[in-house]
This record gives sequence, C-alpha cells and structure tokens, in this order.
Amino acid sequence: MKHVEPFRLLAALAVLVLAVHSNSPAQEKQAAKKAKPNPVYAPITDVVGLPRVLLIGDSISIGYTLAVRELLAGKANVHRPPTNCGPTIRGLEQLDAWLGAGPWDVIHVNFGLHDLKIMEDGKHQVPLDQYEQNLRQIVQRLKKTNAKIIWCSTTPVPESSSPPRHNSDVLAYNAAAKKIADEHGLAIDDLYAFALPQLDKIQLPNNVHFTPDGSRVLAKQVAESIGKAIRPE
Repeated sequence: MKHVEPFRLLAALAVLVLAVHSNSPAQEKQAAKKAKPNPVYAPITDVVGLPRVLLIGDSISIGYTLAVRELLAGKANVHRPPTNCGPTIRGLEQLDAWLGAGPWDVIHVNFGLHDLKIMEDGKHQVPLDQYEQNLRQIVQRLKKTNAKIIWCSTTPVPESSSPPRHNSDVLAYNAAAKKIADEHGLAIDDLYAFALPQLDKIQLPNNVHFTPDGSRVLAKQVAESIGKAIRPE
C-alpha cells in the first residue's frame, strides 16, 4: 500500500468536509425558506363561542387562508389542514384526519386543480369520471359532520401553465362538481366566475397561482360566502 503523508491526508479530509457542508448563498437561502414554518399551517386557538370553519383545498386555498382569517376575525375560527390537500385521491385517504374530532359549523371545500393536471403519460391525474366518483364519496363523508358545506369551484388556468392544464377541463370538472353540489343542496362559492374577469390583475403570468394581492381579492369572496353560511337566518 502506498504511503500517504499524514498532513496530506488531513488536508484532503478537510477539503472533503468543506465541500460537503458548504452551500452557496442561494442554497442557504433555499434551505432557510424550507426550514421556516408556513404561518398558514400554524395551529388555531379557538375563540369560545365563535363558529368553527374548515378550509379544505390546494395551494390556491393556502394562498387565501390568512386573509380569510383576518376578514373573519371575531366572527369565526378558521382552520385548515396543515398541507396542500391536492387531488380527490388524497382527499379520500386523508379526509378523516383533516376533519378530526370536530365539530365543524362550516366546511369550505375544493378539489379539481390537481385532478385535472396532465401527467407525463398525457392523461389526467384523476380522470373526470373517477373525479366525480371520488367527489361523491367526499361529499357524503362531509355531510356526516352536520356542517354547512360550501363547494368552491376551481379557478381558471392559463394554457401555458406547467405542468399542463387546460381551461376546458376546468369547465368540465367544475360542471361535474356543481352537479353533485346541486344534488346534495350544497352552497356554491363560484370562485371561477369571480376570478375570470379580473385574471390579468390578480393571477400570475402563465401560472395557475395568484399574486399576493390577488389571493387577498379571492379571500374577500371566500369570506363573504362563509359569512353567509354562519350568519343567523
């Protein structure tokens, strides 16, 4: 075995350690961002006597959650699962955990944006017929909570978004969801129709997501729909 001088071996080890543990400023910033907890997911301490509201939805709902809480401060305790709720297949798996022990007075729910996403094989993540079946099961489970259920329509998507989505699919999936909501007598928060005429002002370019100000605009609509549900008749 070839002899390696001790000081050269130590120097080589030192270089290796630095290479492993040294990050660029961009990497350090990204790591810090990942480590920072999302305030949207922070546990909510209920104000006794106020209605309990649950928001179930994907990243669009994550974007408007904090603003909805602010708008309904003093009127409702607004909770959400500490996650992106994704497609209906995840909803079926996780719904009981998200609902917890309850009780819930109002549940504002949306699935669709992830279901209609086009995968690498060219197919939807959840085909329309399966989406409808899944959503029926989800609605049946939600109704067992005795909460007032508000179905929220999926917002418009640009054709140039990535991963690919088609707005024609948004219309089809929303139509299927509306059919189920109508069958069960659910309230509907038509966030699609609300957002459509102002997309150029509130949505990010070539992106399904919304600007911070855009999310606050959506939050006003969501808070209003929830307010109608919790307002005494």
